[in-house]
Amino acid sequence: MNTALHEIDERTNLTANNKFELLLFRLGEAPGTDHRELFGINVFKIREILVMPTITAIANAPANVMGVANIRGQVITVINLPRVVGCTPKKGTSILLVTEYARSTQAFAVEEVNEIARLDWNQVIAAEGKGGNLITSIARLDGDTEGSRLAQVLDVEQILRDVLPSSTENLIPEMGPKIKLPAGTVILAADDSPLARSMLENGLKALDVPFVMTKTGLEAWTRIQSISDAAIAEGKTIQDKVALVLTDLEMPEMDGFTLTRNIKNDQRFKSIPVVIHSSLTGETNENHVKSVGADAYVAKFVAEELAEAIRKVLALS
Repeated sequence: MNTALHEIDERTNLTANNKFELLLFRLGEAPGTDHRELFGINVFKIREILVMPTITAIANAPANVMGVANIRGQVITVINLPRVVGCTPKKGTSILLVTEYARSTQAFAVEEVNEIARLDWNQVIAAEGKGGNLITSIARLDGDTEGSRLAQVLDVEQILRDVLPSSTENLIPEMGPKIKLPAGTVILAADDSPLARSMLENGLKALDVPFVMTKTGLEAWTRIQSISDAAIAEGKTIQDKVALVLTDLEMPEMDGFTLTRNIKNDQRFKSIPVVIHSSLTGETNENHVKSVGADAYVAKFVAEELAEAIRKVLALS
């Protein structure tokens, strides 16, 4: 028990230095090649790793769902990850990754698990515009060197939306009364997933609030500083321009933990409310969100909870 608690504390403390751990695994040969690429998922999303248990096939299940497995008394959907990304496993799918995502549990079948890599978020670059829609970023495992190994960080949000669309419905549903921000202010939002950004944009439009959308924590941090500089030039303050910051946690270059800490430790910005909107759920992650000074935490994608959190935080600011 003490060892487990130490490991949790150690991984939680990584976020104090803009670091994280990436579980690396392979899914088989990439389409048209005999090369087995590396993929990764944030360790915080992994509940456990198992030798493949007995799978019960479900009648009329989606094409990429292998069935369900009874794991410690919980019946969990098993997704064929190699098939989702188009890889051909030569060694079979003998390993199961049980993950927690947005307060739900699911499992991914993979060919093999390789290692856990401890990285700085600045070793991770955004993948958008580089050809694939199932990855959010690319990790340079050996740093910014020409020969660095590369790992593709999977967009779990997009994968679940594609495979199990009912599990991640649109953010637009009933969000309650529209929100009126102070005149001239916006919500500054940050999320590296195109799907998540689209859902956030739809939700914020439904609430009738103006917003500025960014793709990484670093971009959001740079933007809030530039907005502050422009406000000062007008004889105003950042509070006259930004009503609230809404951020994901897992993002290339700078994560949401670091972004939140930067905002709350800066005299110019510390009074601006920060709401974290993330698929990293669980008591440990949610408690750590509080420790970095965030004003609220909302799991993806619960539209009503997000709207209510924004209302409460704005009412207290």
